[in-house]
Amino acid sequence: MSKKVTIVGGHGNVSLRLTRLLTPKHTVKSVIRNSEHEADIKEASAEPVLLSLEESPVSDFAAVFEGQDVVYFSAGAGSQGGADRTKAVDFEGAVKVFDGIESVKGPKPRLILVSAVDVRDPDVIPKHYDEADIAVVTRVRKAIGPYMHWKYEADKNLVKRNAFKWTILRPGGLTNDPSTGKASIGRTHVTKTISREDVAKVLTLLLDREDAAGLAIDLVGGDVPIEEGLDAVIKKGETDFLG
Repeated sequence: MSKKVTIVGGHGNVSLRLTRLLTPKHTVKSVIRNSEHEADIKEASAEPVLLSLEESPVSDFAAVFEGQDVVYFSAGAGSQGGADRTKAVDFEGAVKVFDGIESVKGPKPRLILVSAVDVRDPDVIPKHYDEADIAVVTRVRKAIGPYMHWKYEADKNLVKRNAFKWTILRPGGLTNDPSTGKASIGRTHVTKTISREDVAKVLTLLLDREDAAGLAIDLVGGDVPIEEGLDAVIKKGETDFLG
């Protein structure tokens, strides 16, 4: 069944791949802040919507979300603007989107949030982590500590909400390698990378998985077919978010 979808952060590398997978069957609006990116969005057969996570009010986002079935949040400051902008986009911008969904009158769209693997309380080490996992996350947190912190704060804010359904996808290190169609999904180790194309494929599958509501799902490279791995995790109902 065709759905109405909005992607916030629509010009990102994962988002453009996701858009191209969705538009043959679904109607997609793509929220971007730079008018220079409109052509790329249209080339992917989506409708560009100019809004800023930093400057546009919640009411503008709520207006875009009216009548939508699913909202994807796949935005991030990246390496631009330092810690202050990371907070403004990855935390405050995410919260603005959450508030915008809550402000929708009538049926509220489901949210699929793209976070990152090991976004969690830094004082909590999962029991399944081995020495290699710990070495990786220690190095990553040293390199991009503000990003991990504000993503975690956004995730914490989201999991307290019950006005709309949500799912968190937490991919590991991203590459531009070709899709393998396989991954390790659920309670994973964190040493393997995952291609952006495979992340987009999982996000596409989640569009129709309302039964993934309330789950935070880790995703890294692996050997299990994506559809099989995602289905198993959802049926198990196992979330890997540690608050």
